Amino acid sequence: MAEPILEVRGLVKHYPLTQGIVIKRQIGAVKAVDGVDFALGRGETLGIVGESGCGKSTVAKMLVNLERPTAGHIHYRGEDITKLSGRALRAVRRNIQMVFQDPYTSLNPRMTVGDIIGEPYEIHPEVAPKGSRRARVRELLDVVGLNPEYINRYPHQFSGGQRQRIGIARGLALRPEVIVADEPVSALDVSVQAQVVNLLEKLQSEFDLSYVFIAHDLSIVRHISDRVGVMYLGRIVETGTDAEIYEHPTHPYTQALLSAVPVPDPLAREHRERIILSGDVPSPANPPSGCRFRTRCWKARERCALEVPLLAVPAEFRGVEGPAAHDSACHFAEEKHVVP
Repeated sequence: MAEPILEVRGLVKHYPLTQGIVIKRQIGAVKAVDGVDFALGRGETLGIVGESGCGKSTVAKMLVNLERPTAGHIHYRGEDITKLSGRALRAVRRNIQMVFQDPYTSLNPRMTVGDIIGEPYEIHPEVAPKGSRRARVRELLDVVGLNPEYINRYPHQFSGGQRQRIGIARGLALRPEVIVADEPVSALDVSVQAQVVNLLEKLQSEFDLSYVFIAHDLSIVRHISDRVGVMYLGRIVETGTDAEIYEHPTHPYTQALLSAVPVPDPLAREHRERIILSGDVPSPANPPSGCRFRTRCWKARERCALEVPLLAVPAEFRGVEGPAAHDSACHFAEEKHVVP
């Protein structure tokens, strides 16, 4: 990858747990995100997948500074945006926009579509002079596949898929370089999901956008992503290209996730190995020592409780070309994934 447009290093977000009514004291912390690293190239799509509660949405909010990190750094074009505030932060936010998960609650029901999409111009008037804003909004509606004549309608007059298109148009209004899409299709019907994903791909090609695409649906992530990061309990446990992750997963958690993906072919389904994980996801307020997945992992040994595995290419595959040579946070990633 050339110099990344967005780089995240050691990103941490802990929410304090307090006790007491008058005098509150901290008795612990919910470790929602606990050391995340990744880089995003220009024009690239990085997919982040994982089950609910693993910290995906918290990462998304920190990328656009809706949440302040407890520790770590987010570099946009070499500048650490975690240290910015006021006018400097607003200038960066123009280039990093977000598409939210729920198209029903992310749009103000008291505002027309024209006002919703045009609101960013009130904060960044230099992008569009006042006299041209209405024409710019109509153009954006056309870009996302909506009738420009809908400009005076309200959100309740649209379907879920149309509302998400409005949210995408709002995200495009300031001509950003990076769009953080936080599960943008999870609240939509399957047929509408395909339409929205195809729209995102079309817009990426037209406007040279870079995406951080967050989802829990592995099939959608594979369709749209160039690289994939798999999250578990606040950390990325495996990362690689879509072919590396889907064709040769090395982390046990990724293997379990992929084994749960529905297969339409009955014959293939019969011969596929299904991995059923035991136990529940540990609490982020009290994660396991060492490897956080060890309490549910069939490969777990004493070393897993004592050492935190590094996110790196497994020793057996270093210097070897092929789909197995990608980063995985597992002490025994090179072992064949046979479930006892």
